[in-house]
Amino acid sequence: MKRTLTLGIILCVTLSSFAQVDTTGKENPSEKSDTIKVGGMIIIRKPGGEHDIYKKDKEGGTYHYHHHDYNRPANISTNWCIFDFGFSLYTDNTDYKSPETQTFAPGTNKDAFKLNTWKSRNINLWLFMQKLNVVQHVVNLKYGFGLELNNYYYTDNRLRFEKNQAYVVKLDSAYESLDKNKLAVDYLTVPLMINFNFTPDRGRGFGVSAGVSAGLRYSSRQKIKNNGDVDKLHDDFGLRTWKISYIGEILLGPVKLYGSYATQSMWENGLDQTPYTVGIRLSNW
Repeated sequence: MKRTLTLGIILCVTLSSFAQVDTTGKENPSEKSDTIKVGGMIIIRKPGGEHDIYKKDKEGGTYHYHHHDYNRPANISTNWCIFDFGFSLYTDNTDYKSPETQTFAPGTNKDAFKLNTWKSRNINLWLFMQKLNVVQHVVNLKYGFGLELNNYYYTDNRLRFEKNQAYVVKLDSAYESLDKNKLAVDYLTVPLMINFNFTPDRGRGFGVSAGVSAGLRYSSRQKIKNNGDVDKLHDDFGLRTWKISYIGEILLGPVKLYGSYATQSMWENGLDQTPYTVGIRLSNW
């Protein structure tokens, strides 16, 4: 996960360095004039970021005062490199007495798959998100692309994943004294949300967003640590290739909260564990 996160950060820095601000119709930054003429408008800059706007009368050809504080948001805005920090958890509805489950995970029970909540972390790196104005900047469409990194830490260290076996996971007493035992599942994800911004004239407004996301699993592995030695086993372990989730966020000025809940179990069969995440989002909007 550290390598993936590092590569993502490097990519974010690269993208940000190439990001351009649309300056169409704006004054050349090298010019010192406080007056800008754009078509049939004259914009006079004032201290504090406000502007006086004068529009030309079509009939008489004279300019009339229109309004000031010309700081409306753009119809399309882009936010680069958004970070999420939260928890990766799941709802476990598995019938551990069923033949299917005991074939997939012999000898296990619900207690064996209990998670250490505080260690089961979710870190998302959205390379970019865009917001498209739909209705007066109050209703917007938000979409993007990024990485979802999920770490499931088990309270029972005996869980041992296997590949090329008749079963996928079992309880192994030799694992009982491990220092760390986790399952990591990472996705390439595209989110799509409808955003309601209740304060469109403010940079850090108040609102909510809701929608869905589609994630393609590109890596899954069990990582164990014992006496400083680290071992990783990479395999799909019967995990689903795709994850479709309901997603949402709450915008409270500078504080932004996010959450997701998958539409089905993250396993193809054997276990019925539906993943969800909650946390804090670091974003400009």
